[in-house]
Amino acid sequence: MTTVEPGPRPQARLQGAARRRVPAFAALDLGTNNCRLLVATPLPGGFRVVDAFSRIVRLGEGVGLSGVLSEAAMDRTIDALKVCAAKIRRQSVTRARTVATEACRRAMNGQDFVARTKHATGLDLEIISSGEEARLSLAGCAPLLDASRPWALVFDIGGGSTELSWARLVEGRPVVEGCVSLPLGVVTLGERFPNAVNGAYADMVAEVRELLEPFDADHRISEIVAGGGVQMLGSSGTVTTLAGVHLDLPRYDRNKVDGYLLGFPAIDDVTRRIAGMPVSERERHPCIGRERADLVLAGCAILEAICRRWPVGSVRVADRGVREGILLALMAEAGRA
Repeated sequence: MTTVEPGPRPQARLQGAARRRVPAFAALDLGTNNCRLLVATPLPGGFRVVDAFSRIVRLGEGVGLSGVLSEAAMDRTIDALKVCAAKIRRQSVTRARTVATEACRRAMNGQDFVARTKHATGLDLEIISSGEEARLSLAGCAPLLDASRPWALVFDIGGGSTELSWARLVEGRPVVEGCVSLPLGVVTLGERFPNAVNGAYADMVAEVRELLEPFDADHRISEIVAGGGVQMLGSSGTVTTLAGVHLDLPRYDRNKVDGYLLGFPAIDDVTRRIAGMPVSERERHPCIGRERADLVLAGCAILEAICRRWPVGSVRVADRGVREGILLALMAEAGRA
């Protein structure tokens, strides 16, 4: 005689069906240095991450000198994008946005790479403008802004460029007054100054600071900083790395870094510590690692130039940015639909 096991009770079936119907959204940010993916489901006022991926691919390696994406860099990146595509399929994502930034904007074969990616992975990469990149980064970081301070300077030190947004807070929400994209990031600057010690480091800081001057003059940021009421928020591997080193973490911990307030004296101290490390020691450091060891000082130089130009006194560290901005926008659109 065949024994038939009883099925789940009606309430259990309904709960299971409800869980299966929760839509999943995906956001992929392909930068000059990193390929990052988040898959999440919506929650009231936010979302829950159900899958993620991050890999340093250095897609923009050499672009500043050659003007094109190399075959080796494209191969590395497509391998990472295949992993992302598999995760998106496995999570039954209903809406996704996959964006590429400075490396593809700058490279003469950027569109060819997009077509190659579509053929190899099925992903539709969208090369976004620097303004759109800054807007998405600000949207992703907005929950970390202090509503009691009326002004915010938000920056994202990327691999190929650095985006800055100057925003006024209205009822706690940032309203962008201006944004700029500097054509320097940790990869492009690091390639031009491969031995960033002694005078070379000072030259990097001076070059970045000069690029900040027009943006400062256009919006009179220095005057407002002098009057108080300005906060600074940094979204990048540079600031998260410095926070991790400052906290002496035995391994990188996003929960301890995201939202941490890093004072300018601490930034100076950590920069000196990193500059004094041999590359081999940086490679072994749990919050730097082999893939960032040769780039971290270029990021420190960009950060130092920003801090010198606008002496706010501290930087709120954000381990979030473009992907979170994309997810929030996708979920808002789905809710309106």
